[in-house]
Amino acid sequence: MKSKKRAVWVAQYGMLIALAFIFSYLEAIIPVPIPVPGVKLGLANLVTIVGLYTVGVKGTAVVSLIRIVLVGLTFGNMFSMVYSLAGGSLSLLLMILCKKNNWFSQIGVSIIGGIGHNVGQLVIASIVVQTTGVFYYLPALLVAGVLAGAVIGLLGGMVTERIQGIVKKCRQSKRICMVSPGWT
Repeated sequence: MKSKKRAVWVAQYGMLIALAFIFSYLEAIIPVPIPVPGVKLGLANLVTIVGLYTVGVKGTAVVSLIRIVLVGLTFGNMFSMVYSLAGGSLSLLLMILCKKNNWFSQIGVSIIGGIGHNVGQLVIASIVVQTTGVFYYLPALLVAGVLAGAVIGLLGGMVTERIQGIVKKCRQSKRICMVSPGWT
């Protein structure tokens, strides 16, 4: 029985990592027509927000870390990986805090994540270039974080509802499904 659960776990997390990686790739090739450095759609955060509400904190943290490292090694460099780790870590920490305390809906949690990601990257940028002048971009990045976070949160809520419905049906029918205890 343990080997079946382990196989399901590996398949689920492998799927989440692959989706986040693909979304990161798509984001890298889709130009964002905004003249502010660092503005992105945040497509990979769709996997993060859905993960928080389906597989939990530990699994989501692992998926996020692996995605950031893989994307950094594949499409970026050490600097881009450091920026992504800072933004991703602050974003995830804030989303976990907001979700745990039930402060916001899933859309609100996602918005906080978008803002946190941008702030985390600006902090690292200010350390690297040794000036606080980079915070000049903060207002534009806050707006971008709110807009992208809202869209990702809305989509994430729809995906989460769908997953939870499938899990519920699966449990009611008592069929063998690709569902581990982590999926709610």
